[in-house]
Amino acid sequence: MSLTLEQVKSKSSARLKGLHPVVLAATTALIERCYARGVPIIITQGLRTIAEQDALYAQGRTKSGSVVTNAKGGTSYHNYGLAIDFALLLPDGKQVSWDLKRDGDGDKVADWTEVVREAKSLGFEWGGDFVSIKDAPHLQMTFGLTTTQLRAGAKPDETKMAIVKAKIERYMKECEDVKVDKANTVVNGEKLKEGSVLIEGRTYVPLAAIGKALGANVSFDNETKTATITTIK
Repeated sequence: MSLTLEQVKSKSSARLKGLHPVVLAATTALIERCYARGVPIIITQGLRTIAEQDALYAQGRTKSGSVVTNAKGGTSYHNYGLAIDFALLLPDGKQVSWDLKRDGDGDKVADWTEVVREAKSLGFEWGGDFVSIKDAPHLQMTFGLTTTQLRAGAKPDETKMAIVKAKIERYMKECEDVKVDKANTVVNGEKLKEGSVLIEGRTYVPLAAIGKALGANVSFDNETKTATITTIK
């Protein structure tokens, strides 16, 4: 991938303004997770004003164009910073795609499907699951609130927000790459030539090399998954 993560994130930064803090955190995590999968995305819509929503609703009705939404101003989660729309960012970093079947990373799974899976794991609801008008680019977090409640001034419950934040943090931790460092092992003053590694604070050493250095025989039973070290008398 020619674009860096920071370059990919910068392309969405203007449309992240005004998002609810929890939705912002989830969106940022989504961009990062998709990039790690080799599927860069761009956020094409975030917070949408009531006026912008009304103008969009008029499209295909009182204005030219195709109907793209059934939501009037105040009836979309975009109007409250609780929804985003996304598209696939193509390798040149300039063009975008809404092709639901595109497999740009060549892993035989549609890129769009990969994004949706990541989004759902972070707590988003997907517009492609809507019963009435399917909205494939749409992702939202409602915190159990309807737009009617939001119009009346209701705010997401602190407990529900905390649950979503915890889910995001746990998921991101689970998806982190395991940190592996080189390590040295010394047996009776002699440094082993075979490499040892340090994984998440624990040192792992080649058992056969340890046995040889100690003058012992090492065997492994694949059926029982048992390693046996026998000292030579």
